[in-house]
Amino acid sequence: MIRVLLADDQHLVRAGFRALLEAEEGIDVVGEASSGREAVAVALETHPDVVLMDIRMPDGDGLWATEQIVNEPTLAGTHIVIVTTFELDEYVAQAIAAGASGFLVKDTEPVDLIRAVRVAAAGDALLSPGVTKRLLERVAGGMKPARPAAELDALTEREREVLALVGLGLTNGEIGEKLFLSPLTAKTHVSRIMTKLDARDRVHLVVVAYESGLVQPGWQ
Repeated sequence: MIRVLLADDQHLVRAGFRALLEAEEGIDVVGEASSGREAVAVALETHPDVVLMDIRMPDGDGLWATEQIVNEPTLAGTHIVIVTTFELDEYVAQAIAAGASGFLVKDTEPVDLIRAVRVAAAGDALLSPGVTKRLLERVAGGMKPARPAAELDALTEREREVLALVGLGLTNGEIGEKLFLSPLTAKTHVSRIMTKLDARDRVHLVVVAYESGLVQPGWQ
């Protein structure tokens, strides 16, 4: 059963999401929150698998709440999906860099909302295809100077190639096509990279790819 926490200051939004999710087999809404601080408190109490997190909330916004949850060791299994009104909300890039597993726009189709919950619960990234490139460049634009290259010393040459392609937003299937690998082999490489770099999820790998200089903003 996938346990979901809904964090949004609009009751109607939470009610709509709850109705959609609880009608789906294998998904249980375990809590609701109307502020960032409440979202953190309820997450600590319920240990959800996925938090659907609004950004603009009172008493600690969604960005603050995301940072608190991501940095809480007891919530290591909790994945956050940012839910925003605008695809390029000025805080989305910061939320992704803070550790969110992806984002959705509020007018997304019901089937996509359900898919987002399942994808995030599985530990995969959920980045809207239409804005992935722009989002990643905005994330990169706010990064500090490149990390020490030593961080990537644990990776093989092939794993560096895979990490660079993850940084460009490619799926496992697309990585396989680029490197003449099966999607399963590509997925295995990604999993090993996550383990070696102690990455929370695929989005974290994107951040590392940019911070390390493996990928530069504007690359195709």
